[in-house]
Amino acid sequence: MEIELLRREIGDGTVTPISDGWRLSMPAGDRRSYRLAQLDDYVVTGRSRFKHTAPWSLRLRARVSSANLPGTWGFGLWNDPFGLSIGFGGKAWRLPSLPQTTWFMHASPPNWISLRSDAGSGSDRPVPGSGFFAGTFRSRRLPSVLFAPAVLGVPFLILKPVSRLFRRMASRLIRQDGMGIDVDVTQWHDYRIDWREQECEFSVNGNAILRTPLSPLPPLGLVIWIDNQFAAWTPEGRIGYGTLDNPAAWMEVQAINISSQMD
Repeated sequence: MEIELLRREIGDGTVTPISDGWRLSMPAGDRRSYRLAQLDDYVVTGRSRFKHTAPWSLRLRARVSSANLPGTWGFGLWNDPFGLSIGFGGKAWRLPSLPQTTWFMHASPPNWISLRSDAGSGSDRPVPGSGFFAGTFRSRRLPSVLFAPAVLGVPFLILKPVSRLFRRMASRLIRQDGMGIDVDVTQWHDYRIDWREQECEFSVNGNAILRTPLSPLPPLGLVIWIDNQFAAWTPEGRIGYGTLDNPAAWMEVQAINISSQMD
């Protein structure tokens, strides 16, 4: 399938061609600025017109400059659920939505991405909140306009009992599965995502590492990114969002291949 990717560069982040792929870089800087280098195929369109539905697969090779980069990086599919809060840099304005994702992601401390406090779906494994992991979110499909009144309750999330209550409520609407990955991410590895209507399967170097029945609802957009942000909503009710000091950092991706046929 032909891939048409758009570059998005914020805070002196850069996306430059390399042999059979791309280098996504961000310069060293402090937490006062947001830095992003991103490739995607959805920024300038509405969420209902995102391109991808199951069955779908992604294969690529990737490596990063350091195993412990502050912020986040990764690649896969999502529905860009936080469109309202980031309406700049050529990005279409969207109301927020509950997340639908299938991706490989690295999230450094103090990120905490997991909404689960118990074991993963159909397994006794915990769902990682940070580190390098493969995972999915599958949420109930609710109209975006319902989130506007909920914004009024955001200031009360600084109260931990209220935050823990909202977190439990969110976990009933948003189902999640994932598994941590123990590889040297500074070396080239082959990554694959197979997204089907009833399951998602993740492979590294040809070895299946996770198969989960939690398959996100379409349509979704392809995203490949590196940035210096963090987002945390911990089981204890601590909530936070912002940007981090970071060294100069990059991610390289090669041999990007997407297909709507499962093989």
